[in-house]
Amino acid sequence: MPPRATAKNDAAPKKNGLQTPALPKGKPESLGFSSARLKNLSQTIGREVDKGTLPGAVVMIGRRGKVAHFDAIGRQGPDSDAKMRPDSVFRIFSMTKPIVSLGIMQLVEDGLILINDPLSKYIPAFAKMQVGVPREGKLHLVPAEREITIQDLLTHSGGLSYEITGPGPIQTLYAEAKLYRRNQTNEEHANTVASLPLISQPGTAWNYSRSTDILGRVIEVVSGKTLMAYLTERILGPLRMTDTGFHIDADRAEGRLAEPFPTDPWTGAKVVYFSMTDKPLFESGGGGMVSTAPDYARFAQMLANGGSLDRERIIGRKTLELMASNHLGPNVKVESHLMPPGHGFGLGFAVRTEAGLAPYPGSVGQYFWGGAAGTQFWVDPKENLWALLMVQAPGQREYIRVLFRNLVYAAIDS
Repeated sequence: MPPRATAKNDAAPKKNGLQTPALPKGKPESLGFSSARLKNLSQTIGREVDKGTLPGAVVMIGRRGKVAHFDAIGRQGPDSDAKMRPDSVFRIFSMTKPIVSLGIMQLVEDGLILINDPLSKYIPAFAKMQVGVPREGKLHLVPAEREITIQDLLTHSGGLSYEITGPGPIQTLYAEAKLYRRNQTNEEHANTVASLPLISQPGTAWNYSRSTDILGRVIEVVSGKTLMAYLTERILGPLRMTDTGFHIDADRAEGRLAEPFPTDPWTGAKVVYFSMTDKPLFESGGGGMVSTAPDYARFAQMLANGGSLDRERIIGRKTLELMASNHLGPNVKVESHLMPPGHGFGLGFAVRTEAGLAPYPGSVGQYFWGGAAGTQFWVDPKENLWALLMVQAPGQREYIRVLFRNLVYAAIDS
């Protein structure tokens, strides 16, 4: 077996700041789990570490308001013998999106935004967008038939794109614009995106995109604060997520940074990620955060509780229900491997709409998302369950996620 760090409920105090409070623990059987099957979950992931699939992982599962399983497996990185720690720090990439989407919905609850507002109300550069239509080897531009709305951005159906989603002409324009640069402001990033053509007419297709980066800029415009300042004040601070942000200070991060293999063991691709201790100018609402399992578990438990944790109300129960409902109508085209069969998309999360079709277990109403390096979380309201997988294994992410889901649900006894 790989080196194992015991995931204690009380970690050592952190340098340079506060410690993330531990969630209450419960015995697996009292929470409806099989201890033997949870042990098998950790052992199975440990075997993948032994095979060289990934350096290590932290897994955490909660049910009925308590943590049933919390384990640190393997090593923090390929170039060190340091064991993975329960409080190891990971790049969570697109698991930033649910946090920022929740921030937008707080502003809705404050009466400062309507989700059917046009985006141009907050960022005028998006007022008169054009749609790129490939034809005869060239990209032709036609006017957008309607404006992009905040709801479109929350559901990735506004016509924006990502440079990483394909080799198409719009993706190429995004790549050439270097939208991933960490030395630009959120305002500069939003204006650059607004200068590029849309990949589809607003409201007609689901395209995974930089939409949540743009929502981060909307938060700045409406709140008058930087994105990090707003998230700290309204979400991270109240939840006491002390290790979550767009970077982590070097002294606080010492001995805690999880790293991937420099060359992916399955694809052979080079893996080059941003430094977690470098503070960026660009606070990417779509993929820029770092976090830990104990931190993100508090976010997941808040969601599982219907929007509150430790007497702190973060979002209203009915607002969260709206977020965790499918918002893609039958007229919205979905052709992406990123959207699993039997699922739709809500306001910041994928949402399970069918008991079948997907190649893994779950419940109708379950909602989730993950990050490019393999991190994943989900909330299953029917089972009063949340689960969290923290890894830095980009080429193996789909395999490890499906494996993890199978093992979590297999461990449920009652």
